[in-house]
Amino acid sequence: MADRPRTTLFTGAALLDPEAGTRTPGSWLLVDEGRIAATGQGRAPDPGEGARTVDLAGATLMPGLIDAHVHPTAFSADLGAAMDHSPSYATAFAARSLTAMLHRGFTTVRDVAGGDWGLAQAVEEGLIDGPRLLFGGKALSQTGGHGDFRGPGRQDTGSHGCCPSTGLVCDGATAFRRAAREQLRTGAHHIKIMLSGGVASPTDRIDSTQSAEEEIRAVVEEAEAANRYVTGHAYTARAVNRGLRLGVRCIEHGNLIDDTSLELFLERRAFLVPTLVTYQELARQGARNGLPPESRAKVSTVLDRGLEALRRAHEAGVDLVFGTDLLGGMQAHQSEEFAIRAQAQPAAAVLRSATSTAARLLNLEGRAGTVRAGADADLIVVDGDPLADVTLLAEPEENVRAVVRGGEVRVDRGLGAPARG
Repeated sequence: MADRPRTTLFTGAALLDPEAGTRTPGSWLLVDEGRIAATGQGRAPDPGEGARTVDLAGATLMPGLIDAHVHPTAFSADLGAAMDHSPSYATAFAARSLTAMLHRGFTTVRDVAGGDWGLAQAVEEGLIDGPRLLFGGKALSQTGGHGDFRGPGRQDTGSHGCCPSTGLVCDGATAFRRAAREQLRTGAHHIKIMLSGGVASPTDRIDSTQSAEEEIRAVVEEAEAANRYVTGHAYTARAVNRGLRLGVRCIEHGNLIDDTSLELFLERRAFLVPTLVTYQELARQGARNGLPPESRAKVSTVLDRGLEALRRAHEAGVDLVFGTDLLGGMQAHQSEEFAIRAQAQPAAAVLRSATSTAARLLNLEGRAGTVRAGADADLIVVDGDPLADVTLLAEPEENVRAVVRGGEVRVDRGLGAPARG
């Protein structure tokens, strides 16, 4: 179990500030009442009676990681199968999934279809030992769209609140508006809408556009009225550009974007969340994790273009955020996204995507993804220098020595031991 909340002073740390892109040896950081109270170099202050002091012996101390595209309830890559399972089964799978994410160093995650207020509350109350969970409820999809996981012969949509499916099928602006309001009523942090076809859905094409303009506008209006935002699933430039022009703040995937898309991202100050590891794993082991044949045939279309889209978006200065989108047993490969991104971005940029830039997207700037005083004490201790080699984070069991969430040590693989590497 996690330590009880206390004042903790970390000394001998190489403090990594992703916003500044610096790693400063000989630093200290003081945690009090679950928040970062102060940081500095040289001689550390007296933390007071009863406080815990931990000498990190030169290890890196940095913000906890953020994954902005997870599906902890997705127990199979066959998302249509979820309509036939019990919600309690999906919850049990999600509990194990979220705990594993925390152990990899992710202290905040954004669920972009499937999770709900109950799952977030269970994490908040400690019933599930996991990262902070920001949920959007069910994704909104047109009939036959990426959120409609029925095969051609199935009629029941599973579009009701108790079904552990990831999507709600809507048609017409009024239906989309009502569905958005329903997700917001439950406390959704954002609304997700399907703007193009996808891999996991059985009856649509990757290159299709989905949701009519008036449907998209209705969802954007409702999110903005509630001071929330809309994120859109989209692959092609046509679908991405259409969503951005209509007020969608964030795009998931974007593997097939072009130069006009990059211009729109910058003009609208929108965010892009590539999810490259999921295509790697779907190609490698999708079949044994339940991905239907009609979905497996689509994987190569997006796999080949994803890394190039990431490289071009980085060079253009688009706000890029870390995401993984893994399903079922493939979620174990979450951290490998760091190694993939390192092929297209420098380490500092990859780190910002999983910390400070992600925090801006999630409206947690100043609270997460930073080592500033006043932020939540969500931290990880890493052996080695991720600014020099970000792929260290791809092997958390080897290199992430400890995970601190809200000031509590949740994972301890040798906290205070001599630094390795």
